[in-house]
Amino acid sequence: MSQAPRLYRLRHFLAGLSALVGRETDEARLLERGAELLGELVRHDDWLPEAFAQPHPQYYQQYLLYADAQSRFSVVSFVWGPGQATPVHDHRVWGLIGMLRGAELAQNFSSEDDGVLRESGPALRLEPGQVEAVSPRIGDIHRVSNAFADRTSISIHVYGANIGAVSRAVYPPEGGSKPFISGYSNSTLPNLWDLSKESLPA
Repeated sequence: MSQAPRLYRLRHFLAGLSALVGRETDEARLLERGAELLGELVRHDDWLPEAFAQPHPQYYQQYLLYADAQSRFSVVSFVWGPGQATPVHDHRVWGLIGMLRGAELAQNFSSEDDGVLRESGPALRLEPGQVEAVSPRIGDIHRVSNAFADRTSISIHVYGANIGAVSRAVYPPEGGSKPFISGYSNSTLPNLWDLSKESLPA
């Protein structure tokens, strides 16, 4: 991006999402309306600061963009280097994934009667502007990967908690589960509040 990132788009999204989680108690309606808000955000690829769009040569990156003071939600940019992928994992809370740049593949898993996790349906491909939801209610276990072997992809994730502090699980190929807490890749946040360096929308 040659010009300053248009952070007003992220501020507008956060204001709408904060109002939504403050009034909506039904998860299905929250996810539906939240997907609309996130879809509007990721339709524009001109707002994410470059510091939160940097891949790592070995590991996908989870950059915290915003955490609600009451831990009602958090917003994270996931930056996928070429060919990078997560292990199979769960979330324990509702989540929304919006594709900003590139593309990613999400393979869902479900537990059968024998307790073994198996792939559930074909992998879903997310393209820029598209949004997908997860939650323990509708399906919470998946593996996500960059759809490209030769370029970076970026998705924006919204979770119904401070996801970097939630105790979750990964599911190794040999079976069973292992607890983990993801944390974040960054130690600073984007400065959303200094409007002096920003061209505001008309």
